[in-house]
Amino acid sequence: MPAIAAHEYSPWDFWSEASADDRDAQLALQHRLVDGRPGYELGEQCFISGLASIDNDTLRLGDRTYVAAGAYLTGELVAGADCSINPYTVIRGRVTMGDGVRIGAHTSILGFNHSMEPGQPVFRQPLTSKGIEIGDDVWIGSHVVILDGVRVGSHSVLAASAVVTKDVPEGAVVGGNPARFMRWRVEPDDTGIAPDAAADAAARGTAGADTRVSPAAPLTRTSDAFGANERRTVEHDDPTRALGGTAGRTSHEGERGRDGNRRSDVGTSIDGTDENGPATHVATTQVPSTHVATTHMPATHVATTRGIADGLAERLAELAARARSDASTVLQRAWREDLGLFADRPGIAPTIRAQGDAIEIADLLLGSAPPQAGADEQVRHLRAWQDASTGAVAPLDAEGRQSPLPAPERGRDNSAVGATAALDFSHDDVAYHVLSVGYALDLLGSAFPAPLAWATAATPEGVVEFCESLPWATDAWGAGHHIDGFGTALLWTKRSGHPIPTGVEEALFGWLILNADPQTGMWGRATPDRGLLPVVNGFYRASRGTFAQFGVPLPYPERVVDTVLQHARDPRWFAPGARNACNVLDVAHPLWLTRSTGYRGEEVRDLAARLLTDAVSMWVPDAGFAFREPSPATAGLGETEPGLQGTEMWLAILWYLADLAGISDALGYRPRGVHRPEPAGAVH
Repeated sequence: MPAIAAHEYSPWDFWSEASADDRDAQLALQHRLVDGRPGYELGEQCFISGLASIDNDTLRLGDRTYVAAGAYLTGELVAGADCSINPYTVIRGRVTMGDGVRIGAHTSILGFNHSMEPGQPVFRQPLTSKGIEIGDDVWIGSHVVILDGVRVGSHSVLAASAVVTKDVPEGAVVGGNPARFMRWRVEPDDTGIAPDAAADAAARGTAGADTRVSPAAPLTRTSDAFGANERRTVEHDDPTRALGGTAGRTSHEGERGRDGNRRSDVGTSIDGTDENGPATHVATTQVPSTHVATTHMPATHVATTRGIADGLAERLAELAARARSDASTVLQRAWREDLGLFADRPGIAPTIRAQGDAIEIADLLLGSAPPQAGADEQVRHLRAWQDASTGAVAPLDAEGRQSPLPAPERGRDNSAVGATAALDFSHDDVAYHVLSVGYALDLLGSAFPAPLAWATAATPEGVVEFCESLPWATDAWGAGHHIDGFGTALLWTKRSGHPIPTGVEEALFGWLILNADPQTGMWGRATPDRGLLPVVNGFYRASRGTFAQFGVPLPYPERVVDTVLQHARDPRWFAPGARNACNVLDVAHPLWLTRSTGYRGEEVRDLAARLLTDAVSMWVPDAGFAFREPSPATAGLGETEPGLQGTEMWLAILWYLADLAGISDALGYRPRGVHRPEPAGAVH
């Protein structure tokens, strides 16, 4: 039997020392692993041992990240660059980690849990998953156990055999069972941890603890270092080779300390097992939210109050100045000279929305109509596209001609609220054109020439039927999309002086208020595959076109804040490279809409600043913003190419996030179109 190659267990020098044949074999193994699996992405110079068990639904590894022999991976794992998953490490459930995370052998990171209700065996009960988030430059010793729902801050150290049941502050060294604060690897002033969080963590960790234990002692209490038996592995896991060092890859930072207000997701849980054995570690109530360290972000963009005051406002001002300077070039890049129309980006067909986005960008950055076509010409186009009988605006084809619309969809034909002709507002694009064309005309000093039958032919009974027919349980975003369109149809109808049947507005707002979930403050339900994403995104769309657009108070604003903050912790949508304009806007706007409550205000400001610091760096000179945040894993996707939609949306997002952080004046603009913050009308 041939000997097992050393690099299967010690792969850190593989790409510098392996033979050409071994390198080819490794690349072939990676190709076999990735082929046919759309959720698998491997960076450059990764290493996957042929003796590891890889059974993930999603696996994304950054450059130079390796998986050694005996590792067992399942669920959803997203890891940054320069991460080590050493021999016999178990990573299961939903786990996200940043750059430079070094994991010792025999460690278990368990991002899922069993229920344990009485009445039936544990193996028959459902699994739950809150997920585990690990920041950057984190050193995890051997035999560590990290339980579901924990967030580990950047630059922290988890000592060998630690059982981590609570969130770990940035820069902290923790150890023991359950893990407790031992000391700082990086002082709070250097990491941006709020002083109250640092003091509280230190007080909890040192009360009654003996901090004079030998470094080689078992880590069932506080200690100064990992056990001596970890020396060989850790030499290859941490460039500093010492707990006191601050070197290592620190290209991202975790979230700072928070204000300790009540969190909707704080509770107790049993955790730390797989299906084959009982839980041996009980996780007590999670640490207060002052000790939260969420998805990693660039270390050069630490979003603390001090950082905002010292640099973020200046960076915003520089970005706004650059955007104004580039605005004409950005618009020209999307201009189809052959058609006299805008496309979202070069090489694709024109759309109705692209015309609206161009008008909004020009208004925001230039204070005028796009230079490619004057205001009068733009108005003529937009008004000519509206159908005189229904008021609907159909999409364009590849040659810039309006396309016929399909027949109404069964169960959502909107006939109950007045769309009875061939142009059907149940079409997603037609519904959105009520927003994009209406606000574009408004910015140009004009309006729809024809009334919108969607509003003028509505009845109270029809509105209720319409609301009930929408797919709230399965597609809350789609439902909110059409509520937004109908609410905006009411706006333009009222603004133009056309009568709206009595009781229609009351029916719409009454249904939304009565059907809002008191637990989430929103409409619809989370889904198994997307979590709260459709609920939060659908809430933004529905509330934008109703409560926000008409200045009506929300029924459960504090629950909205709870739900949004919980959703923003989901790394599937908010890890670096996973964020897009819709998902970030749909978090920023509800938090801005509920800001007057002051509820969980420090957490909201921290989240806004954290998202803002990443967004500021996304502008591409002379091209604008891409819809989706670019990353090595998404290179080549159309949504990561700068375009009008991404530019218009991110400019609005920057304003909302900056206003939540208290520095929106630095931008020198305020959205006035679809994403305007002020109400555009009032209900009677």
